[in-house]
Amino acid sequence: MRDPLTGRIERELAPPADLAPIVAGLRAAQAAWALADRGEVLRRFGRAIAGDAALLEALIADTGRRTESELEVRLVAGMIERWSAATVESQEQAPSAVVPSVVLGGAWRPYELVGVISPWNLPLLLGLIDAVPALAAGCSVLVKPSEVTPRFIEPLMRLVPPELPLRVIEGDGTTGAAMVEVVDAVAFTGSVPTGRRVAEAAARAFIPAFLELGGKDPAIVLDGSDLDRATSAVLWGGTANAGQSCLSVERVYVQRTIYEPFVALLAAKAAKVGLTCEGGPIGPLIDPAQAGVIERHLADAVARGATVLTGGLIEHHGGGRWCRPTVLTGVDHRMLVMTEETFGPVLPVMPFTTADEAVELANDSDYGLSAAVFGPTEQAALEVAARLETGAVSINDAGLTAIIQEGEKNAVKLSGLGGSRMGPAALRRFLRRTSYLINRSPDPDPWWHPAP
Repeated sequence: MRDPLTGRIERELAPPADLAPIVAGLRAAQAAWALADRGEVLRRFGRAIAGDAALLEALIADTGRRTESELEVRLVAGMIERWSAATVESQEQAPSAVVPSVVLGGAWRPYELVGVISPWNLPLLLGLIDAVPALAAGCSVLVKPSEVTPRFIEPLMRLVPPELPLRVIEGDGTTGAAMVEVVDAVAFTGSVPTGRRVAEAAARAFIPAFLELGGKDPAIVLDGSDLDRATSAVLWGGTANAGQSCLSVERVYVQRTIYEPFVALLAAKAAKVGLTCEGGPIGPLIDPAQAGVIERHLADAVARGATVLTGGLIEHHGGGRWCRPTVLTGVDHRMLVMTEETFGPVLPVMPFTTADEAVELANDSDYGLSAAVFGPTEQAALEVAARLETGAVSINDAGLTAIIQEGEKNAVKLSGLGGSRMGPAALRRFLRRTSYLINRSPDPDPWWHPAP
């Protein structure tokens, strides 16, 4: 376990947990939980999270950043409060359109045990964003966060009400692989290569896999947009949490008529955003391996002709690794920084001439998680948004799905699989449907064999 601020190794990874008794306990608890007043228990859990200083401090120690950790706790508490009001809908009986004497009914049944494997960039939020709707649906849940950020697990588990069938365990990829073999459904958030392995393991186990993977989110700025608003939103969308988010803005396309003033204003604002070790908002890189990815992308861009206007280097302060907000011009789609997930506070800006060209550039990606469009009017932005191959689009803003999670979205391409983790569909993923077909006719069915 490494301190992202100092680089110091505090302890080695804990030995793998014995999953058998944990799984048995969660399965044994699920039947009672499915019949319980789940809303009241979840509300207590959410309130406990919102007011617990030890959990917040552990999260700060895991990530090296305070502002985003405070926001993360507030978002999780709000998310739990929202799901505490959720109900599993029942279907009214209705006659069949084919055979009116047969009445259709049914019931939803939760998966007994759901496994959640989550990443290091937002440990608490992404550890619970799938777990909470699964709990609201009536499932028991086993969560394995990233081994890079395990400190928050112990204080979180102290807050779990005894009636809540939730366990959060420490472990690496070996533990995650073992989990897939003992649960009834798995939800994974992380990289595309690991997501493929999870999906393959789930297929072998013959269970559903819900995958939320990488992003290379574009922002499009049309002529006539409010440049002050657009530059501020794009800067936040690309550098919040030091760019360590799958929904960070990682590509910016600006109409050529406003390209130069946009770039000048963006670079001026970016140059004033400092590191947390200097009193600014940009925290350290949580996983040191990511520093190598950022350096490789920047070196490739510069070698191919890009110009660095701000930032552009990995800095070492107190043993931690940091990257200042970096604005690049002279970029194109030959460069890694425009095609691969960078996962750092890097904003490459490229001009376009027509809206058709902007749409073509934005869709020229293996990813389709989310996007942003700025326009002179809401309608102009929506017309472009409708043509983008992506799961969600922020209009005249950026990164709204990080804050607002009620809207359903379906990631496309390599960004995800298995339905929306937001909105009502997030709960339905964890339910199976049983249909009841009730024949109320006293007469023999016409398709039966003739009476002997």
